[in-house]
Amino acid sequence: MRGAALAAMIVLFPAAASTAEEPRKPPYFLSLGASEVNLRTGPGVRYPIDWVYRRRALPVEVIGIFDHWRQIRDWQGTEGWVHQNMLSQRRTLIVTGGQRLLRREPGAESAAVAAVEPGVVGRLRSCSGDWCEVEIGGKRGWLARQEFWGTYPTETLE
Repeated sequence: MRGAALAAMIVLFPAAASTAEEPRKPPYFLSLGASEVNLRTGPGVRYPIDWVYRRRALPVEVIGIFDHWRQIRDWQGTEGWVHQNMLSQRRTLIVTGGQRLLRREPGAESAAVAAVEPGVVGRLRSCSGDWCEVEIGGKRGWLARQEFWGTYPTETLE
């Protein structure tokens, strides 16, 4: 009886596993979805932990895929593997270089809304051309693309 029920389920739901969304083709940006994420030397728990990230929302670039594992690169060039469940679709940025001015409008002449320090993580809202609208510490404004890491030079975000 149990075997017949199992066979009926297989017949009724043969495509259940194939309805999962296929991963995008790398490279693309995501962010860390947990406050502690293990970076491994290979795609699986049998590989040693090389680094532990302790910063939710840090942007990462996905550069490879193996099963449920994503090979990532961070803003400093460190590469390794994390489980897909540790990643978030939310697009974020990390401020690079020196102190940056968050602008009211896109453009170097626009008034400053806030000064942001290097290493600060924020949320990407949209990007077009050389400027991106961002949210950092509850403030919204614009940063030039070369002032942070987390997008491709010609990428458009809406």
